[in-house]
Amino acid sequence: MSRARLPSLDALLAFEACARLGSFEAAGAELALTASAVAKRLAGLEDRLAQPLLTRGPRGLGLTAAGHEYLPQVRQALALLQAMPLHQRASQRRERLRISSTPTFARQLLVPALPDFTAAHPEVELELTLSVPLLAEGDAGADLEIRHGAVPDEISPAQVLLRDRLTPLAAPALLERFPPLQQPADLLALPLLRTPLQPWAPWLAAAGLADAAEPDAGPRFVDLGLTLAAALAGQGVVLARLSLARHELVEGRLLQPFALAVQADRHYGLVRHRPSPAAEAFAAWLHGHCRALEAENLSAAH
Repeated sequence: MSRARLPSLDALLAFEACARLGSFEAAGAELALTASAVAKRLAGLEDRLAQPLLTRGPRGLGLTAAGHEYLPQVRQALALLQAMPLHQRASQRRERLRISSTPTFARQLLVPALPDFTAAHPEVELELTLSVPLLAEGDAGADLEIRHGAVPDEISPAQVLLRDRLTPLAAPALLERFPPLQQPADLLALPLLRTPLQPWAPWLAAAGLADAAEPDAGPRFVDLGLTLAAALAGQGVVLARLSLARHELVEGRLLQPFALAVQADRHYGLVRHRPSPAAEAFAAWLHGHCRALEAENLSAAH
């Protein structure tokens, strides 16, 4: 019994991509080939079949009558091949999850804990992007978004990840340049770092300094992580979230001159944009991680 001379799989993939995308360039980009390489594969297939499958024109590629008849057969054959378990790479069996996060939350809280999630959910491929909170610039393609905002205007109570506490922190080198701090009012003699994301008013009021003005000197940092970096560099005192600065406190790179800490009026929340099993698994893990951080902060305060 003689065997039919079958076209190559590469040629069939090139034909299907050209028919679907309408140009050699687009097909080449998808197949990681040059446009000329795709054209050669298609020409070879047409030579083998002894008839044209696609028309070439100024508006792109179009199907001939033979191409219209051949395309569904090719797609059916490719689908059968792709459905075979041995043909599916491990990466193809993973579910991709895209997460948008505010920068400081991502660097200080999320990224260090990610190995725990990936170990528990190896089938989920995470993709992490950063947003700009004050400019309300997020990632429109994200499945989940970690947002910093007011409750309930920008996030709902059910979406809250972490109810944080605020307290002044400073680098040892900065504190050494000033007389010892005996009471909260002494703090006003030091440079106070400022950010529109976290005014000093709540802590100053709780410390009996409600009449003290917001700092109006020095750089204005539109990112909580930048205020931490400036504090670590000895540039001033930061009104910091205990969760974000916990490593710096443990390592002694930042010091807490006063035990007073107040509840933040803006919180981190997790917003679901595209529900999926992977999104639900990540949400459950992240809420649990943040509850543990919250309990750690409370125990440290006592």
